[in-house]
Amino acid sequence: MSDRPLLEITDLWVTYWARSNFGLRRKPFHAVRGANLSVRPGETLGLVGESGSGKSSIANTVLGLVPPTSGSVRFGDDELAEMKTRYPSAVRNQIQAVFQDPFSSLNPSMTVEDILTEPLRVHTTMNRDERRARAVELLKLVSLSEEHLGRHPHQFSGGQRQRIAIASALALEPKLIVLDEPVSALDVSTQNQIINLLYERRDASGIAYLLIAHDLALVHHISDRIAVMYLGHIVEEGPSDRVYKSPAHPYTKALLDAVPLLDPEAQRKRRAARRAAPAQEASRVAATGCPYRNRCTSAMSRCQTEMPSAYPIDGGGTANCFLFADNGNVDAMRKRAVP
Repeated sequence: MSDRPLLEITDLWVTYWARSNFGLRRKPFHAVRGANLSVRPGETLGLVGESGSGKSSIANTVLGLVPPTSGSVRFGDDELAEMKTRYPSAVRNQIQAVFQDPFSSLNPSMTVEDILTEPLRVHTTMNRDERRARAVELLKLVSLSEEHLGRHPHQFSGGQRQRIAIASALALEPKLIVLDEPVSALDVSTQNQIINLLYERRDASGIAYLLIAHDLALVHHISDRIAVMYLGHIVEEGPSDRVYKSPAHPYTKALLDAVPLLDPEAQRKRRAARRAAPAQEASRVAATGCPYRNRCTSAMSRCQTEMPSAYPIDGGGTANCFLFADNGNVDAMRKRAVP
């Protein structure tokens, strides 16, 4: 695995404008606030957080579906932020996506052959026979066969549709695939099949994955590193095992505490403790301070007025929390490492 990032995101801001007061005034909504992330070739980075945390906004910005407001999104030698949403063909070929819902991500009017050969027709010089041969090869990679080429998406199960979506993403042999909740709409047994398929393709071809998900346990299983988002901020990142087994940031711990326990008695005690804790609400509109301060049981006075930086954590990675301020600040070091 190369040490040089394939994808490097630095101080990324993504802002949407919502209309208020009967459409007379526009109000900014900052979905991503100064995010820093990197993905190396052949690596899987899991990006987790609750709904509305900004995960999909980062994914859509990388894919060129949403323009960044400011910051850098560097893919290899190309600065995607400067391109906004107009990526040249050479870049589009190398970044593909698999989305959450296999029932809506495939065109219902197209056959499987059309779906798989369309990117080849647009981006390569293959003739029709070569495109069909490549489509058969792609189906075999995802454990489907040539007899499926003439069928339409409605003739497949959810798991089979997601396999077809993965095959389509693999058609142009990309360097990076953005996986936006790729198994959340599937049953557990089918999830395992899709995860194993993604594993196999990554190991066989060295593809890098940016995996967007809610489920920390799932992300831990498939990812090399994990980044945790809260209200547009990256609050913790590090090696998968360290983040999952020894979470540093209070929000990461809260996410793990939300995972159901197999022991019913332990689950009851946890639920009772959660009910006893004072109810706190997130404050997205606050201009200063830690974004998690209103829900954090370890909040200090400085959390109300200062934004924590990224501090190094034993075992690898960083956490944006003043509990680790004595570990030293690594923001400047991170910026110097950006190629």
